[in-house]
Amino acid sequence: MKKNSLETLLYSVGGVAAMVVILIAFNAVTAALKQRVDLTREHAFTLSDGTRAILQKLPAPVKVRYYYSRSDSGTANTVFLKTYAQHVEDLLAEFKQAAGGKVVLEQFDPKPDSDAEDSANLDGVEGQMLPSGEKFYLGIAISRLDAKETLAFLDPNRERLLEYELARAITRVVTPEKPVVGIMTPLPMFGQPMNPMMMRMGQQQGSEPWTFVKELKADYTVRQIEMTAEKIDADVKLLVVVHPKEITDAAQYAIDQFIMRGGKVVAFLDATSLVDSSGKNPMMGQMPGGGSNLEKLVKAWGLTFDSGKVAADMNYKMRIMGRNNQPSDAPAFLSITAEGINKDDIASSQIDNVWIPFGGTFSGTPVAGLKQTILLKTTKDSQLVDGMMATMSGESILKDFKKSGAEYTLALRLTGKFKTAFPDGKPGAAPKDDKKDGAKPAEDPDFLKESKSDTAVVLFGDSDLLADQFTIRQMNTPFGMIAQPMNANLNLAQNLVDQLTGDANLIGVRSRTTLNRPFTTIKKMQTEAAERYQSKIKELEDSLQEAQQKLAELQRTKEQGQQRFILSPEQAAEVEKFKKKKADVQVQLKAERKKLAHDIDSLENSIKWGNIIAMPALVALSGLALAGIKRKRTSAK
Repeated sequence: MKKNSLETLLYSVGGVAAMVVILIAFNAVTAALKQRVDLTREHAFTLSDGTRAILQKLPAPVKVRYYYSRSDSGTANTVFLKTYAQHVEDLLAEFKQAAGGKVVLEQFDPKPDSDAEDSANLDGVEGQMLPSGEKFYLGIAISRLDAKETLAFLDPNRERLLEYELARAITRVVTPEKPVVGIMTPLPMFGQPMNPMMMRMGQQQGSEPWTFVKELKADYTVRQIEMTAEKIDADVKLLVVVHPKEITDAAQYAIDQFIMRGGKVVAFLDATSLVDSSGKNPMMGQMPGGGSNLEKLVKAWGLTFDSGKVAADMNYKMRIMGRNNQPSDAPAFLSITAEGINKDDIASSQIDNVWIPFGGTFSGTPVAGLKQTILLKTTKDSQLVDGMMATMSGESILKDFKKSGAEYTLALRLTGKFKTAFPDGKPGAAPKDDKKDGAKPAEDPDFLKESKSDTAVVLFGDSDLLADQFTIRQMNTPFGMIAQPMNANLNLAQNLVDQLTGDANLIGVRSRTTLNRPFTTIKKMQTEAAERYQSKIKELEDSLQEAQQKLAELQRTKEQGQQRFILSPEQAAEVEKFKKKKADVQVQLKAERKKLAHDIDSLENSIKWGNIIAMPALVALSGLALAGIKRKRTSAK
């Protein structure tokens, strides 16, 4: 009996020892591998294909120096930052693993008065002063040869941007020479200096450059090009044209010849500009500006842009602040979801939400030699409405809305070999048959009638989509003011710049930073109910108009004199009939609103309780299943 007990004890000790050895070996083998389990639907915390492509094609090793204060302080701020620092460390380990040895990771703890702190300061990594008085370092310096990029402080609020910022910094040290991007616009995209004279008059002060320009400057050499330019510099690789209001033929010719030389263009036209304030009367208040077009160029490409009408869509309508600061539906202020975004194009494949405030549309068929790719479009529940009226009242659009059944193009790309829109040469030049002293006028030796090679032009029907007030939300955090994206507008614009200037791998990284999941089912319910609601309103208004016409006819048949002010039995009956019909319709409208609210509340509650109960229920069921299996095995023994 004692022998059996001893054997049992030895086997137990041996089993425990073997398990310890196995666990130690397993940890030793897996310690070098960093793998996170990402349960998010969009895999937001898994390295994107774009990042892996950038890392796998590194021509030489890149050094990454990670500075992180590993203090013993246990305040709320330090605990929060340490948790985030661990996430950063895990991500850097994944970068190192994906690069196959081309990323050299060095970690430092910059304690006060240490060599690591001196190194951090030399690299430009800044220590943040916490409320406790402690200086906390959390930054990264990336270098290769003489090129260096620094992320001075990794703000936890920008975690979704971290992968992109790291990938961008690596690409910049690998290819330090920045392409030149030109921006041609009459809008204050580059900011406006403060004018002391205007300050004394109580006028608007200076402004900062738009975030779009700031972001471009991080990756490109950005050059402002005047609207009166007659030639685009040869070193400009991409030209961005924003709201070309009243652009001259000479400037359009300059753009035309830039394209003929192989240059690429992204043009943001507009039907009704909300940002443009040039030429406005201050007494008129915040009236929208006019439209803008590249009419000669667009026409030569076989297209038409309607700069007077905007697209209204019942599926993409947004609620904005209307009169008396009350929220109201704006069917022409569009929030384009996945249904209207081209998911087969690399620039927009991972974009999920684009705002188009009162944008125009394109129509027509591209001329021979050009291929059209639609990037953004409306649904069939849309129609074109007057731009000025759309900005003044969304209710009037809803009241008379009639869906066209057509999908309108809001943004597109043209690729191929372009032909000049100016076959006779530079506008304003002497015609060829105009001879002076018998001599034939000299022709421009640089004039081209067709592009030398395939190139690309991207056209948007709106320019407001780049403005800060429609793209970012300023948020106050313990680490200062930060800009939080409200949509993917800037992502899409920057993706196109990346795509048309060089390495497009960053596109797949940046597009993951703003992800939106609109309640499309709820929106569809609202649209259907709104259609029913508006039909009731229309019925009521038709009844009112019919009654008014009837009353007018009865009034014309009455006698002159005092009888004009006394209702006849026919008039009284007609008025009562109208009042009864109006009351009946109002009751129906009230019932319709209640039904809509009930349906939406029921759906939202189902989703809410599904999110709250589904995961705990799944865990509980898994536990019960495992317990049942264990019990069955125990019973079998």
